[in-house]
Amino acid sequence: MNRKLLFSLLSSLALAMIFQFCTLTPEKSDKRPDITTYKSCKPYTRWWWNASKFTKADIKNQLVWLKKNNFGGVEIAFIYPVNRNPEAERFEWLGPEWQEMVIYAKTCADSLGLGCDFTFGTLWPFGGTFVSDADRTKIWGDSSFKQPLRLSWTHPDTGNVLDHLNQEAFERYAIVMGNAIAPALKGAQSALFCDSWEVDSKFIWTTGFDSLFVEKYGYDIKPFMDSIYAGYNSGPRYDYMKLVADLVLNEFYLPFNKKAHELNSISRVQCSGSPTDLIRAYASVDVPETEAMLYEPNFSKIPASAAALSKKPYVSSETFTCLYGWPAENIRKEQTADLKLVADALFANGVNQIFWHGTPFNPIGIDTIYFYASVHVGTKGSLTEEIPAFNDYMTKVTEKMRFGKTYSDIAVYLPLEDAWIAGELPKELQLPWAWGTYEMRYEYLNSELEGYHPLWVNTDFLRKGEVVGKKLLINDLSFNALYIDAKNLDKESLETVLKLAEKGLPVCLKNKPVEAGFIKDEEFDEMLETLVQLPNVKEELMQVINCKPLIEGENLPEFWCRTNGESAIIFLANPTSKALKYPLKYGQSFQDSTIVQNVTINFNGKSLPVELCFEPYQSVLLNIARDGNVTREEIKFVPKTPVQIPDSPEKK
Repeated sequence: MNRKLLFSLLSSLALAMIFQFCTLTPEKSDKRPDITTYKSCKPYTRWWWNASKFTKADIKNQLVWLKKNNFGGVEIAFIYPVNRNPEAERFEWLGPEWQEMVIYAKTCADSLGLGCDFTFGTLWPFGGTFVSDADRTKIWGDSSFKQPLRLSWTHPDTGNVLDHLNQEAFERYAIVMGNAIAPALKGAQSALFCDSWEVDSKFIWTTGFDSLFVEKYGYDIKPFMDSIYAGYNSGPRYDYMKLVADLVLNEFYLPFNKKAHELNSISRVQCSGSPTDLIRAYASVDVPETEAMLYEPNFSKIPASAAALSKKPYVSSETFTCLYGWPAENIRKEQTADLKLVADALFANGVNQIFWHGTPFNPIGIDTIYFYASVHVGTKGSLTEEIPAFNDYMTKVTEKMRFGKTYSDIAVYLPLEDAWIAGELPKELQLPWAWGTYEMRYEYLNSELEGYHPLWVNTDFLRKGEVVGKKLLINDLSFNALYIDAKNLDKESLETVLKLAEKGLPVCLKNKPVEAGFIKDEEFDEMLETLVQLPNVKEELMQVINCKPLIEGENLPEFWCRTNGESAIIFLANPTSKALKYPLKYGQSFQDSTIVQNVTINFNGKSLPVELCFEPYQSVLLNIARDGNVTREEIKFVPKTPVQIPDSPEKK
């Protein structure tokens, strides 16, 4: 057979197989294991292992210290040499001496009753010197493009960042990394960790993308690619982002989750920053993880919603990252009261497992090594004295935030179409590491919803929902209404909403959306007109909602509710934790008086008046019994009074 013809046939077959894989759902691709780690509820800490040579005695000493300070475990993250010294002596990356120390750390952690997770690579994103040029990340229009993996264990050698849109590339990466770390994954269950997306995403591309696109959408995307982010290309841009999103999920997150299981571990993943359907992505892994403060605490409601919808027990957070600014201001001078402000905001947005960010590896008797973008967890930092009591506080709240399941009255459609179509963030919202609206880092719920404890939902889960007695049932969640505030909708999304509304689900449609995508379908307008004519579809929330909000009151604090159907636990964050913005001011947590708010809690058909008293630096945890009795849980932790630094004239 002609070689060119054979190559063409094989390429077509490969593309067809890729496309078939892209249609898989998380439920069909892998079976979720029982999660036995994180049972203690104690905070973990990220433990940075600088590329070096160290001893087993050093490893044990630091683990013992963490145990004494009420940590529940570590996540070992492999990074560059101390002071980024290119001449630093170190164990060979993934070599036998490196492997011996990793195995020892896991064995030692097991013996101390500490958990031990591992970052599945060196630094982030995934990549390395063993990643070939064929498997490196790609962008449209520049075949020579290389994103180097900088400041890794092999510094100054950079290596390639992995093509995250190509499952075969990931599999080759995972064989190397998995073989090296597998011997350490014995004993107690570990998680393999994937950090937030740091792959260059502008014009992201992979081999065969254009053919896949034609097969899926019926037109050629290439003529639009040079100007894909221009305002006039909103239709092609949406279609492009939708295919990218499918590939990110099916070629990377799902294979990573499956690989973790093959290695007798679970996956813990920050899908934040990735150009994908965030709810689908977070629902596809074992432990969805958020981050603060480089992502503001309100973002945590997206992974927390995904966890609730997919019945995942844990929502973790990389916590206290760059608290006061990038890369890290006031390092070793951090104030526990400021940290508590962030932790409480995270609890009030669905987090129930804290990971400190974090702990640098320091040999015995030394605490001079630090990580540049963190708060310092060590023997001589400003936080050291208060760490045990603060960890004890976070453990108590974490335990309560695992009671039953997440409560919600309203499902709110996450406007993915709007985010993918909008393209670039306004300049004032861009950060050195964030340029695109697809990240949804500034997606806030409308204020009229706050008392109803809303959760985000996407089309994928709406398709799985059933309408019973005018309620939307998704797995074990029950919603009284669907709320949509979107300028654009995919035809599939509108069709799904229409089916639910025709079965009697109350829908609040804040405006009439237009069809997303380049090739329009005349059925879209017909379906939209049918939808808006239904008596249970209205523009105003009060016209469709048939229940009182869970909490009624003025200027409500942020809160999270868990229930077993008969009773409930509600964590209400101190009002000073509400809507925190990056970065925190040094001493922002300062509070010199008690804040009192009167609210009404509506639960199980009862309206319960409650006076909320927020003493300085304190949040409130309420138990709502089946009979309506409301009691306050004791979770008090009083940090040192923070020192405030006034704004400089330049900042003002």
